[in-house]
Amino acid sequence: KSHNVLETKGYTLKFRPWKVIYVEFFDAKAEAIKKEKYLKTGIGREFIKNLILNN
Repeated sequence: KSHNVLETKGYTLKFRPWKVIYVEFFDAKAEAIKKEKYLKTGIGREFIKNLILNN
């Protein structure tokens, strides 16, 4: 929600409003970092692309 009300300049400003399409919770910070690194790989980016296209 807060990302949609910021009044700053920037590239992503024109893509508002943002919509949450996926949330994942982790018990440990290390698990979250591992998932974030995965999402930045080619396979992870494909996963994100599929989430966007199917929502």
